[in-house]
Amino acid sequence: MTITELPFGSWPTSITSESVVSAAVRLGEVRVDGAEVYWSEGRPAEGGRTQIVRRAPDGARTDLLPEGMDARTAVHEYGGAAWWVRDGVLYFVNWADQRLYRIERGGVPVVLTPEPAVPRGDRYGDGAFGPDGATVVAIRESHPVGGRGAIDVRNEIVRLSADRPSQPEVLVSGPDFVVAPRLSPDGALLAVVTWDHPSMPWDDTVLRVRDLATGTDTVVAGGPGESVQEPRWQEDGSLLFLSDRNGWWNLYRWTPGGDIEAVIEVDAEIGVPAWQLGSARYAVLGDHGIVFARWRDGYDGLAVRRPDGSVTDLKLPFSAIVAVERADENAVVVAAGTPTAELGIYRIEFVDSTLELETLRAPRDLGLEATDVSIPEPISFPSMDRVGAPRAAHALFYPPASTRYRGPDGELPPLLVMIHGGPTSHALPVLSPSTQYWTSRGFAVVDVNYGGSTGYGRAYRELLCDAWGVVDVADCIAAARWLAANGRVDPRQLAIRGGSAGGYTTLAALARADTPFSAGADHYGVADLEALAAETHKFESRYLDGLIGEYPSERDLYRERSPIHHVDRFRSPLIVLQGSEDAVVPPNQSQMIVDALRERRIPVAYILFAGEQHGFRRAENIRRALDSELSFYGQVFGFELPAAERIEPVTVENLPNDQGRERR
Repeated sequence: MTITELPFGSWPTSITSESVVSAAVRLGEVRVDGAEVYWSEGRPAEGGRTQIVRRAPDGARTDLLPEGMDARTAVHEYGGAAWWVRDGVLYFVNWADQRLYRIERGGVPVVLTPEPAVPRGDRYGDGAFGPDGATVVAIRESHPVGGRGAIDVRNEIVRLSADRPSQPEVLVSGPDFVVAPRLSPDGALLAVVTWDHPSMPWDDTVLRVRDLATGTDTVVAGGPGESVQEPRWQEDGSLLFLSDRNGWWNLYRWTPGGDIEAVIEVDAEIGVPAWQLGSARYAVLGDHGIVFARWRDGYDGLAVRRPDGSVTDLKLPFSAIVAVERADENAVVVAAGTPTAELGIYRIEFVDSTLELETLRAPRDLGLEATDVSIPEPISFPSMDRVGAPRAAHALFYPPASTRYRGPDGELPPLLVMIHGGPTSHALPVLSPSTQYWTSRGFAVVDVNYGGSTGYGRAYRELLCDAWGVVDVADCIAAARWLAANGRVDPRQLAIRGGSAGGYTTLAALARADTPFSAGADHYGVADLEALAAETHKFESRYLDGLIGEYPSERDLYRERSPIHHVDRFRSPLIVLQGSEDAVVPPNQSQMIVDALRERRIPVAYILFAGEQHGFRRAENIRRALDSELSFYGQVFGFELPAAERIEPVTVENLPNDQGRERR
């Protein structure tokens, strides 16, 4: 095959914005009900709604929600655990009104919860059944009439009838946040995880068990310096849960009236940051063996704990696991992906000493040659903490990849420094068409797990305490400079991009006088920390206390760390992409930075997507965001876009006519 030489960034590719969204789904939670498997699919082509799919034993698949319904909850704004199933009956929270519905097999949705005084004022999620299936316990997040924003939002655990409309009964109220309500096998005890402001769920949480007859609580685990999650009752009356008491989210068991014992202790993270409800990272088999997912060195994987206590990594290709669910005594179902395949649904059965892997829902076939796929390489590089002490930081590096094209002799590729949101989160080492969109065109990409990211233990996660806008920025700059110094990317063509918290880091990096970045893309990022502290939703309304400091006593620090107060340092062109209905990072955050750059005649492009919330879900908007960003880089770096894609150029205000000519 002939390999053609073309400028980096301009390579023709089959990974277009159209292919990114064509037949795309966001696979999420998985449930097993008898011999049937259920999962959620977020569908950009259907306006971004979440559909629930049932797979019968013969492989037949059925969409369960009628047109116009969307299984998605707004609890904590980030949602999760919006649906559950028992005996073929589906229960789900509908996005439009946030009320709870049930659908019997072959039936129509029936609403179970009362109509609130405020539209969408009562939001439900994270449900679980009582032992006999007659009742459901769930979170109810209430936004009252005339409420004063986050201060008046109330989070409670309620119980309601599973088969008819009823008035929910409050079981737990008082803490700022209550999640993961789980009833014991006899229905007498309720396990629940709670926390209060200013903590976040990865900081300090408490696992409580309430005796429903007496109303008395027993504190099982948690408190200052310990994050507890995923409680699950066992048939013998014991309670499994994840805790980071040893520095890693590992698995423990509590027995009523007894002590806590370690079940799985490994130098890896079984748990994940609880941005969304309903994480499922382990499942107990019939022989009391436990299959669990665990993050190590930037990659996810599956392992099994045998009844004798031994732990063995499973030889499977998966590098990111979204859900682990028990299927039967010898099998689990997982939603998982690999570096060369998007997420799929798989059944893993333990047969004697072997594994049998069955694909239940295959990932898309993108029609790529192996050499067209850029495989993420875990890298570590030197950086500094907030006081200047040396330490290591981590990232996933994606080199350019193409079967048919290469860059000009003697030239190096441009680099996109990609920053995950959160900031308490991590990069996913799974095939992402949105990442391959860049690498297949000749860009290198580095997805940075800066200090504060998860997957490397609590100590690494806490590097960002009081240091947001410092440690994350230092690590992103260090990654770019390290790759350039090692001859892997062009030091003149360094761009930085990120969404939400990653958008903030992008702006903060561009607002440094010594920034190495010659372009940036801000997706719904934070420009003014002080304004965000006053305007954001309840779940994150005190998040900045741990990342920056308590407000307003640390007001000067908020202003110092806010990019909007340092626009005089901006020199590099910026593109800003924002949803008009974003309740997490309000649109005024983007508008203020765009207005400030316009006033200073800094090159800037701005697109406001009508109807989008925090992140883009609709196919047409995902396409426009990708293509507009590519057009922006083409204009800034001076390369031509593939003509066959017919990408509409984005307008970059204040861009000099000779911008990008030096390179091309």
